[in-house]
Amino acid sequence: MMKAVLLLSGGLDSTLVGEMMVKEGIELLAVNYKTPFCQCDKKGVHGCAHTALTVASRLGIKCRVINAGEDFLKILQHPKHGYGANMNPCQDCRILFFRKAKEIMEEIGASFIITGEVVGQRPMSQLKRQLTLIEKESGLEGMVVRPLSAKLLPPSIPEEKGWINRDHLLSMSGRSRKPQVMLAKELGLNDYPCAAGGCLLTDPGFAKRVKDLKVYGPFDMPNIEILKVGRHFRLSRQAKLVVGRNEQENNYLLRVAKPGEHIFKTIDIPGPVALGRGVLSLEHIEFAARTVCWYSDLNARLSADISHAVVGEANVEVIPSFPLSENDLNLLRI
Repeated sequence: MMKAVLLLSGGLDSTLVGEMMVKEGIELLAVNYKTPFCQCDKKGVHGCAHTALTVASRLGIKCRVINAGEDFLKILQHPKHGYGANMNPCQDCRILFFRKAKEIMEEIGASFIITGEVVGQRPMSQLKRQLTLIEKESGLEGMVVRPLSAKLLPPSIPEEKGWINRDHLLSMSGRSRKPQVMLAKELGLNDYPCAAGGCLLTDPGFAKRVKDLKVYGPFDMPNIEILKVGRHFRLSRQAKLVVGRNEQENNYLLRVAKPGEHIFKTIDIPGPVALGRGVLSLEHIEFAARTVCWYSDLNARLSADISHAVVGEANVEVIPSFPLSENDLNLLRI
């Protein structure tokens, strides 16, 4: 029995390919990569890794979850092949995943890699030229089988050697999911996962925050995580403000605040928590207090008292504040 590594995102395409390859009698080890930017983590409690593990269990195969966060951040700062429309380094991302898959393939004695990629589905990484480039730069030239689109591509080495039957492979292309949905029905898959998790780096608003962090830093995992929370304002090269949007985000900001950082809260009315990071001037402190006032439940009041504390210090300042205008907020909003 031939052994292969299956790149299993937990989405529809890779799930279909897993079903197809199990029926072909290929021994599979599934690999799921976790980065800080998967939108599936926003859609449910467990995220993509849990979905991939569930799919693998249903297929009767093992699944490894690889945290590629730190390696991914290095690529994100300086991608060899550039970004997509926003901050998505799709080609470099795929090369990273393929290189790690190659290491696992060699470790377990597998002969090739299988993916759920569809030709033309993603313009940054799944056009024919890009598929070839990614294979070559990851050291897997000719060793990647893409069952959903194989008949639109040159035969891979596994197909040429008869390790996998090319006649049983398909010729899907483009962004439409209708062929996959039809195939799912043919395979008896009624409860299949989402079509695609999506990447936060393709979101223009989030990408703007990443660009800001890339300029002002530090570009590390804790600061990446906080980009997903709240409203962000760039006060200066040395300072920024993050304002919570709900109780969960308020609690998160309180939890991650470090000694020397600034916390702003309403005193006697419902409102957000704001976290000030870096060197805050008196003008920045006033802006932060008035921003918290703007987002508070003033309920026809014209002003509110905002508390200002520095983490690690006992003193708490009370700042009577009027709300800023939305135009003033937008001038510094990231």
